[in-house]
Amino acid sequence: MPAAKRVLSIQSHVVHGYVGNRCAVFPLQLLGFDVDFVNTVQFSNHTGYPSWKGQIMDGNQLWEIVEGLQTNGLLYYDYLISGYIGSASLLKTIASLVELLRKQNADLTYICDPVMGDHERLYVSPDLVPLYVENIVALASIITPNQFEAEKLLGRKIRTEQEAVAACQELHSRGPHTVVITSFHPEGAEDHLLVIASTTLPQEEGMPSTLRMQIPRSKAYFTGTGDLTVVLLLANLDKHTGQLKTAVERSLASLQGILQATVKAAGDAAFATVRDAKVAKQRELRLIENQHLLKDAPIQYKAVAL
Repeated sequence: MPAAKRVLSIQSHVVHGYVGNRCAVFPLQLLGFDVDFVNTVQFSNHTGYPSWKGQIMDGNQLWEIVEGLQTNGLLYYDYLISGYIGSASLLKTIASLVELLRKQNADLTYICDPVMGDHERLYVSPDLVPLYVENIVALASIITPNQFEAEKLLGRKIRTEQEAVAACQELHSRGPHTVVITSFHPEGAEDHLLVIASTTLPQEEGMPSTLRMQIPRSKAYFTGTGDLTVVLLLANLDKHTGQLKTAVERSLASLQGILQATVKAAGDAAFATVRDAKVAKQRELRLIENQHLLKDAPIQYKAVAL
């Protein structure tokens, strides 16, 4: 059998629960990738709980790990993922790492999930924003912002579907060949959200290079959905080369399947407004019990060419 493609995933980590690398490593391994991972934070649990404890990595600590890998000839990867980054020094070091990895493999695909915030609120230090804008976007092959993050990257509001498509085109011009705005809330739309995806890579005949997918908006609350979306996109884009539409549809099918199974298991806790540990625990994504959905889930929503 051919060797498994190698992924380096640099994201947050929690001892209990499913966000960051806990959402990335198992699904990717299940889908046939050889995964190395670096934990940008190591917390007891995610920050949706009332409290948490743990440590945050800085750039020097990451580079020390990189040097150890380099000394042993272990720096060849097909994919690099970056997710939640807790400090400016760490983000600067990731920029240096991308350049180093591309010296080992010029075809490295760097997937950047620019985790900065959501719903008009930053949850990283403001000094990370210009680093994403001025350095990281140009290095990324694939970028997966939500609406708020895309607005931060471009310095303007995105209110309509047309503006979202224009945002993808501007991000293409800055470097990434593939852009997926993973959650976009058009003005006046209360019952649904959109996924907007675009690529400059050649597509198979009949396959669109820009598309949208409409998904009903759920009143349930979860943590880690963005992290899971990114790795599902990686796996499906790798499997369905030249078929952005298929990759997005299959990725969102697995995500929706996991979310629906989690809602069923969590019961009333999925919709609760209280923020206590019991509720947060019930809302953890049910990845292990529903791993079959990561491999193959029924497609519920179709993407439409734009």
